Amino acid sequence: MRTGDRARRAGDRGAMSGPARPRRIAIACQGGGSHTAFTAGVLARLLRSDALDDAEIVGLSGTSGGAICALVAWDRLRTGQGPEQRAAAATALEQFWADNAARSPLARLQNVGVVWAGALQGMGLLPGTTPYLLPRGFDGTRQFRELVARHVDLDALAPDPTGREPLLLLGAVDVLTGEFRAFSSWTDRITADTVLASAAIPNLFRAVRTHGGVYWDGLFSQNPPTRDLLAADPDELWVVQINPSEIDTEPRTLIEISDRRNALAGNLSLNQELGFIETIDRLLADGSLRPEAGYKHVTVRVLEMPRSVLASRVVGSASKLNRDPAFLTALQRRGAAQADRFLGALAVERAVLTRDPVALADVVAPGAVLYSSAPFRPRDPDGVRLHDHVEQLLDQEFTIDPTRKQVARDTVAWTVRVSVDGAEPQLGRAEAELDDAGRITVLRLGPVA
Repeated sequence: MRTGDRARRAGDRGAMSGPARPRRIAIACQGGGSHTAFTAGVLARLLRSDALDDAEIVGLSGTSGGAICALVAWDRLRTGQGPEQRAAAATALEQFWADNAARSPLARLQNVGVVWAGALQGMGLLPGTTPYLLPRGFDGTRQFRELVARHVDLDALAPDPTGREPLLLLGAVDVLTGEFRAFSSWTDRITADTVLASAAIPNLFRAVRTHGGVYWDGLFSQNPPTRDLLAADPDELWVVQINPSEIDTEPRTLIEISDRRNALAGNLSLNQELGFIETIDRLLADGSLRPEAGYKHVTVRVLEMPRSVLASRVVGSASKLNRDPAFLTALQRRGAAQADRFLGALAVERAVLTRDPVALADVVAPGAVLYSSAPFRPRDPDGVRLHDHVEQLLDQEFTIDPTRKQVARDTVAWTVRVSVDGAEPQLGRAEAELDDAGRITVLRLGPVA
């Protein structure tokens, strides 16, 4: 990936530290209103884990609710990333969402009204409205600013032109020009207005005038900014994705159709930007691009909110407005569980890349089952005991393709290169089901879909 001047300086600083340079990780947080409480749960669990002990978070980006999660975590990580600072960032995320919850009787009543109004509007049973009909004091802007200010000292923030601190990017779109804008902590002053601009859903907030533009929610632009995060020179890009990439059945009801339209629109820019990064990775791998031209490989990992997390909702995408305390707590809990599966997948990948059968066996649950078909070595179609095949799997049968993204949702999937008995390598797919402890319970090996 092409690196900018700041990225090259960061890389030079890393090079001076020798081969023990920490892994440089950038984290992008997709927007999704209240659903991004899931993101807070993911980040809190990752920040408290020892998986980041040998890593450095060099950038965070976000849009809408994802922007707020990124901001709160980034604010605690700006000056240090030891275990104490990471734990403080995790606690700050939990405190923000506890504060954001509708707890008083009046707030709960208002919350129910907002959610069902959104659902009925989505079904066409209630006319839409505009925040411009409300007086300034009643449009929610003041309350939003006060909420953010209670958790981040925005007055203490200043641009960081040297790039010494991690990069923060908040995505928005200029309503008048249609231009995408990623407010950058390296070049812009992060203010209440820039945060609000990234979260200004048009039917809830007026457009925000700041930095010479008129901005709406970044859901309409980069959701979240990913390509711009490459300026931080990451080795890996982790994306917390809220909108599901795939669904099982055709949308038929008004709620289902509206919900799927919302998800597809929210994923459009993300898929385009990740596709660009993967293309560069493949061009580097086959030699069509040279590192001397200023490009580098960036491993992409997507941690997606499983469809099952919200499978029972009846209000569709309007649940992104839901601030019910139990709902937000449940989302954070599911985010933490998904982070555990993601960390388990990282351990699986390390074991495969290092050809370590002991390490791989450690992340395989007792009774785990292996299903394997061409282009892998065919095995009993009814499944075999995975523990009995660990060493054989690592004996050059396959290797993970680092030029294609790893995706963790209800299952974790990798694209792999398969070479059985010295045959010409072929692309295959490895898909694992993991338990809450991050151990494989089922591993399916087969062709790329």
